[in-house]
Amino acid sequence: MQLQAMNGMMKGQFDAYPISSVMILGIAGGNGLEHISKNKFKKLYGVDVNPSYLKEVIHRCSDFNGILECICVNLIDEADKLPKADMVIANLLIEYIGYKCFQKVIQCVNPKYILCIIQINLEDNWVSDSPYLHVFDRLEEIHHQMEEQTMLEINYYAIKTLEHMLPNGRKLVQMDFRL
Repeated sequence: MQLQAMNGMMKGQFDAYPISSVMILGIAGGNGLEHISKNKFKKLYGVDVNPSYLKEVIHRCSDFNGILECICVNLIDEADKLPKADMVIANLLIEYIGYKCFQKVIQCVNPKYILCIIQINLEDNWVSDSPYLHVFDRLEEIHHQMEEQTMLEINYYAIKTLEHMLPNGRKLVQMDFRL
């Protein structure tokens, strides 16, 4: 139920604050983009390391022509290639790139608002049971949990927190920050 929960949470993220540009880090295939009103934003940046995901986003969101710009970058090495945006959405991303990399990305983009959804694991295993579970065998080595202090270090303050319980001992936590 993670995908469905994230989709609903993203709906609220897009309408949360008065901004004209938004950057979605780790946009993947574009989950949640159907909730964006074409008149809400002047610019929508979709960022991912996978060019196939970005092609899918462009295909799915052809009605955002002139607003949507997809950017293929590796956030770990190429954060300085990102444009400025009023708001950054980073859902289930920070756990993979780590605090320091995320801080660097935020400092490059310089948004007024940061909205993050992180997964909190109430049990030891944090990857859902799946026939593809072996693909994630080494992921624990790079997995990180978000902490509020991480954002305070770069002058962003928590302004809102929402929780959504998931099956299998997990929950999604949305944390909103403001400069």
